[in-house]
Amino acid sequence: MESSNPTRLVELAQFLKTRRARISPEQAGLPHGGRRRTPGLRRGEVAQLSGVSVDWYTWLEQARNIQVSTPVLDSIARALQLDSNERNHLFMLALQQLPADLTPAENTIHTTVQSFLDLQGTSPAYVTDQRLNIVAWNRAASMIYGNYETMSTRERNTVWRTFTSPYVRQLLQENWEAHARHRLAQFRTSYGKFAGDPWWMEIIEELNQASPEFRAWWPKHDVLNGPEGKKINHHPTAGLLVFDQISFFVSDASHLTVTINLPSNDDTTSKLGKLLSE
Repeated sequence: MESSNPTRLVELAQFLKTRRARISPEQAGLPHGGRRRTPGLRRGEVAQLSGVSVDWYTWLEQARNIQVSTPVLDSIARALQLDSNERNHLFMLALQQLPADLTPAENTIHTTVQSFLDLQGTSPAYVTDQRLNIVAWNRAASMIYGNYETMSTRERNTVWRTFTSPYVRQLLQENWEAHARHRLAQFRTSYGKFAGDPWWMEIIEELNQASPEFRAWWPKHDVLNGPEGKKINHHPTAGLLVFDQISFFVSDASHLTVTINLPSNDDTTSKLGKLLSE
């Protein structure tokens, strides 16, 4: 932590105090220990549960400028029973960065998110997780990009599908390479948080075997985030479809990304309307 930002250190100290005050010894799995002048855990108890010295934890709550590591912050987060939002806040205050989660977050899609996708009507919309798996979609997305309902989990991975699906190549035609390179750069960006994780190592190996393009481009280490902008699709029955793409994170599940492909012109909107009415 930087001494040049004392306000952040004070915010961190106050945040820790409030989280400590709300947890009883019983909730933390400790004996009550008799009468207490203040509610919640004592500093020494948090230190014990976190595996750090009492002095070190006390300095943290005194807003001193001391070195804090990621493993120690994770231990404190567990000791204080922080939820994902509180844990992220702890990391931002202490290190000015979000934690790199090595275990995938739950891909539970709230009904409100699914309703939002469904309300997009003629705009194909879907949700992807950190692995770039499609985890939710609307009818327009299935009509254009394939029936996600019948796909396997591997087929719903957008990188796997981009590099192995003949349908996707036909849908994108001359734009396939630009799309594939963009998707691969997004995949490489996400992989940076999970390097060495068995799931990632397995799919990378399988893609290396399945796709010569992936095998050639993966070593380039291109990284990128954000939507693709303009998308041009050649649907087998609807014909030429042109979209403008936007993406944003789900506010209470930042590992999930909503992507919406907005029809760029009236012709695309009309064609999608007819397709959806069949």
